[in-house]
Amino acid sequence: MNHAEGLEVSADGLSVVLTSVSSDSHTWNLVVLQLVLEELGHQVHNLGACVPDELMISECLRLRPDLIVVSSVNGHGFHDGLRLIRQVRSRAELAGTPMVIGGKLGIAGPGCDRSRAQLTAAGYGAVFEDGTGLTAFQSYVGRLAIGQAS
Repeated sequence: MNHAEGLEVSADGLSVVLTSVSSDSHTWNLVVLQLVLEELGHQVHNLGACVPDELMISECLRLRPDLIVVSSVNGHGFHDGLRLIRQVRSRAELAGTPMVIGGKLGIAGPGCDRSRAQLTAAGYGAVFEDGTGLTAFQSYVGRLAIGQAS
């Protein structure tokens, strides 16, 4: 079953957990994404930078968000993101929760279709690479909020 199909959006929008990967100490990207999501009418639980995988998973189990957003700036998003999504998807309670990743996912720069395909195959609903702007992300979140995103 597509989790988004059964999603009931409250009057306050989606409940979103926003996090970085465990190796990423950057915070400006998280602040920007939090503001974007809040401007779209969603409730954001920003876990901050350098979030250990276990903490992110425990917070998602506690909060049961409608969406998990992972942002990376340090270039290790691909490897850390793969490890993280596998752990999230191994939890039955979170297996259907929409999860996206974006930012600087590798040190080679944007445009690696193979990396994007691997992240999607592992369970991310969408991959937003550095330099592509926020329009696609905002569109995805909007579709999710009305139950049309996968």
